[in-house]
Amino acid sequence: MSSNLPTVAWIGLGIMGSPMSENLVKAGYQVTGYTLEQDKVDRLVAAGGRGAASIADAVRDADVVITMVPASPQVEAIAYGPDGILENARRGALLIDMSSITPQTSVDLAKNAKDKGIRVLDAPVSGGEAGAIEAVLSIMAGGEQTDFDAAQPLLQVLGRTIVLCGPHGSGQTVKAANQLIVAVNIQACAEAVVFLEKSGVDLAAALDVLNGGLAGSTVLTRKKDNFLERDFAPGFRIDLHHKDMGIVTDAARNVGAALPVGGVVAQLVASLRAQGDGGLDHSALLRSVERLSGSQV
Repeated sequence: MSSNLPTVAWIGLGIMGSPMSENLVKAGYQVTGYTLEQDKVDRLVAAGGRGAASIADAVRDADVVITMVPASPQVEAIAYGPDGILENARRGALLIDMSSITPQTSVDLAKNAKDKGIRVLDAPVSGGEAGAIEAVLSIMAGGEQTDFDAAQPLLQVLGRTIVLCGPHGSGQTVKAANQLIVAVNIQACAEAVVFLEKSGVDLAAALDVLNGGLAGSTVLTRKKDNFLERDFAPGFRIDLHHKDMGIVTDAARNVGAALPVGGVVAQLVASLRAQGDGGLDHSALLRSVERLSGSQV
């Protein structure tokens, strides 16, 4: 079944990487995975993939290398150096970085990879853990049209909305805008929840009717139960959204775009993290509003 499909090396098997790599295995791809935690490599093997003892082992024979790690420093750590992807992947391989990092990191990676004969796409995603499991992610890509076309069959296994947004770094710029919208949206929902509860309204009923009108959103659909049940087990951690708000505020400053509301929400995310909630889901912005409103958290 998989004989004519490209072989895949997957680096980074976290909350997003594990289900995404497993979806490729289910689709018939031969996937060799590497990550720092052995139990996560074992999970991929149990799902029908292969495990590797190092990045070099994982990428050596791969047609496509996919990376999904937390931030720019981790991308640089796995890409560069004698044990990294660029030194060990074969010429002509396609490197798809699905991490959310600074646009400049993606531009630099593509430039350095080109010297090694390795093609690069930045292809960050939106949709969170649920979107990864259900293979309905939104994938925003940056790079060459020919490389995007080559990656399409594989990306279609992972997501539903897959768009080339422009040259290298463009995917990351769009992802930064995505994270801005999501954070502001969660904050608005959190404020509404506290307002509704303090007013004595049936919260579940209120959120249902709000979600059926103009105030409805994917954020509210996905996070409604988190708000109702105060369940903040991470689908997307505050720590990572804090990193992303830093990316978007910095990038906006560089291009001269004002983010007045985004700047405030970035500080609220930072505040939540400073209060020890960095490991919680970003819907925990509700906790920040509750604290500000004098509620017991």
